[in-house]
Amino acid sequence: MAVSSDESKSICSHCDRAIPTLNIDLHFAHCSRNLERCKVCGDMVPKKHAEEHYLNTHAPVTCSLCSETMEREILAIHKGENCPQRIVTCDFCEFPLPAIDLAEHQEVCGNRTELCSLCNKYIRLRERYNHETRCPAVAGNIVGPSRDVRAAEREQGAPRRQPLPQEFSRKRIIFTIAITGIAVLLGSLFFQKKTEDSQVH
Repeated sequence: MAVSSDESKSICSHCDRAIPTLNIDLHFAHCSRNLERCKVCGDMVPKKHAEEHYLNTHAPVTCSLCSETMEREILAIHKGENCPQRIVTCDFCEFPLPAIDLAEHQEVCGNRTELCSLCNKYIRLRERYNHETRCPAVAGNIVGPSRDVRAAEREQGAPRRQPLPQEFSRKRIIFTIAITGIAVLLGSLFFQKKTEDSQVH
């Protein structure tokens, strides 16, 4: 008579696995000597690799950008969406900068103005997209096809139309940064020279 599977298996009290009843004593001796249960995930791991398992799987990790310590499982989400030092780009000038500085940068950058080539009014960058859809020159059909506009400008001797803001906003921000950097450098050199002169006298 065949023995049913329920009667032929026993549960190991150390690892909770179903083991053939004939081998349970030998299995338990080996299992309890060589394996231990991970306190975090409950997996059975070799005792000699238990610390390595914890460090590689469960130990808190440090974000390389902001040095914050967190669970390993959320590191990727943190770096992609929450880290204050992750690099993002400004909506107005597309300049890359840390996320923590974005709001302050965009407050200043969005208040810069650029000339609308259609209505010749200066528009804040933060209002540019709304302006493009509501520009009086477009709404009132003041501006015809671009060919007619160029012809009218030539006849009146008017200066050529300004390029659209998107075409040169990046160049303008790079130029502004370069000028600011040079000014800061010259100012620090001047201040350092002035400090040295005052110490000599």
